[in-house]
Amino acid sequence: MPGLFAEVRDGDDVWRGAAGVADVATGRPVTADMRHRVGSVTKTFTAAAVLREVEAGRIGLDAPIGRYLPKLVPGERGDAITVRMLINHTSGLAEYLPYAYPSLKAFPDFAATGPESLDDHRFTRFDPTALIEMGASAPAVGVPGGAPGLYSNTNYLLLAQLLEQVTDTPTEQHITRNVIERAGLRDTGFPTGPHVEGPHSLLYESWLGKIDPPRDYSVFDMSFAGPSASLISTVSDLNRFYGLLLSGQIVSHSSLAQMRRTVQIVSQEQKTIDYGLGLYPTEGPGQSVFWGHGGTVWGGGTLAMTRADGKRQLAVAVNLQRWNKLDSAGRPEPHPIDEALATLYRVAMT
Repeated sequence: MPGLFAEVRDGDDVWRGAAGVADVATGRPVTADMRHRVGSVTKTFTAAAVLREVEAGRIGLDAPIGRYLPKLVPGERGDAITVRMLINHTSGLAEYLPYAYPSLKAFPDFAATGPESLDDHRFTRFDPTALIEMGASAPAVGVPGGAPGLYSNTNYLLLAQLLEQVTDTPTEQHITRNVIERAGLRDTGFPTGPHVEGPHSLLYESWLGKIDPPRDYSVFDMSFAGPSASLISTVSDLNRFYGLLLSGQIVSHSSLAQMRRTVQIVSQEQKTIDYGLGLYPTEGPGQSVFWGHGGTVWGGGTLAMTRADGKRQLAVAVNLQRWNKLDSAGRPEPHPIDEALATLYRVAMT
């Protein structure tokens, strides 16, 4: 792991730490205030924006998505899939990424995937409706509302289109105004180009040992992810955001209760987890429950978790992804980094 930085809060006490380098060539160190691509942590922001529109009466949480976006999800499917099913990944819609990136077509068979498409599409400007079509036209991965659901970024691109439809405002602009600025986040925003503005680390992708040495993907057009995973933030901003969210200051307490109603879904790591509306729970030491979200991009990873009472918080950023090599059966092998991160999480959540 080239570099890691984190912030842990316990009430008014704040600890920030950083270790390692932001650039393996120059040895430039990482610092705890660096801006970072936070991947699917973005989903909590998007979910919060949708729930604020539910509170305003412009979106029905259990209304069919076909009522709002009949061209993108037509017919019986549009009638069966609700807004809630998109937010909690129980729509049955397939993930579009293996279709947008041909070298990922074999996912979740990691051994048969490769990183070639990452280079091919480093500067590709994707159209979100074309990405949605890839996911919607692929074979369904389940029936609407079925359990377990399957984590799919297609769901959140549809939510972005829904927000744009009902607010008549570009989704990134709407989320910025109604969630990011409402939370007073100064270093959080959507990218306007392929670069991360401000102090940041390079992002090294290993792709399960298939890129050796790991390659920097910090310069990348994030239109392939949009409001599902493209946000840039800091560990301090993430702790502030989740602290405000879980205290009912971003959405109402009744909306927060909806966000914490979980169903079972299969994650991108092929693990069955409990998932709410843009939030998921993790059990900390001593049976304490933490709520938040994790995220990955090419080369970067983030985890933000806040204890249910809001007093203990953790936000961690790393600048290497998919460091595990595959065993003979094509499964990721355990790595010391996994154990070290688990130890950090355990100490931070105690």
